Amino acid sequence: MTWTFSTSLDDFRDRAGAFLAARPAENTVLITIAHRLAESGLDVFGGPPVFGWWRAGEGDPVGGAFLQTPPFDPRLSAMPETAAAELAVALAAAGPGFTTVNGIAGGADAVRAFATAWTAATGTRQSVRFDERLYRLGRLTDPPRPAAGRHRLARPADRELAIRWYEAFLAEAEVELPDVPRAVDEKIAAGGLHLWEAGGEPVALAGTSPVLAGMSRIGPVYTPADRRGRGYGSAVTAAASAHVLTCGADEVLLYTDLANPTSNSIYRQIGYLPVEDCLILDFSAR
Repeated sequence: MTWTFSTSLDDFRDRAGAFLAARPAENTVLITIAHRLAESGLDVFGGPPVFGWWRAGEGDPVGGAFLQTPPFDPRLSAMPETAAAELAVALAAAGPGFTTVNGIAGGADAVRAFATAWTAATGTRQSVRFDERLYRLGRLTDPPRPAAGRHRLARPADRELAIRWYEAFLAEAEVELPDVPRAVDEKIAAGGLHLWEAGGEPVALAGTSPVLAGMSRIGPVYTPADRRGRGYGSAVTAAASAHVLTCGADEVLLYTDLANPTSNSIYRQIGYLPVEDCLILDFSAR
């Protein structure tokens, strides 16, 4: 069993692309990050990325993959727990000269296996930053309490509002994004930023990723605090989901924070079903 590391996006897509596309739900984040690197350049997230793929034996097909776009943590694909543990040992042996690992993200079982091996190899300790659940759309249904208003795609004139709402969402979620204006511009240009309007003004926002390997992912979803409780978040999510279905998506996905029972309930009500639990862990010195 062996991991191969690379700094080449082309090599990663050539070797691991078919594996990732075979399970687009569990591998949604890696698929979309690789696409954005290809479209916007290897520096779009910050430092130069690193990639890896795993085979159970020589000549076997790829059975696991990871990528890291520093300063962000490595993200694991679907993979056996043994592969995740081997990756931790290999990265620990490679040392900070190859890449710096301050945390890990992915499916819960693989992340736990990685973390156990990593903390044993490095003498660090682990803590949970986010406990998430991945959902897949089953049959899209209307929100139980239809909201007043209508859906539309964001336009360049909405740019400043969208930037403010993105930044507010990131602050509430305690998530970092290096270049919010660039991300918003790319979403608007690609037709992937959705607004819900009520009374002639935007009241909620949802993003969608491009349709890749038959999959699109919803996020972020944001309603300003003074507009909440009126069904706008459900409405814009349902509308964005319907939109990507018309664009050819076979699977529509989203992540929720398990600490937020409201969002988990809302998405179930419009047809989303759980796929797997996911974790983002931090590592720190003992």
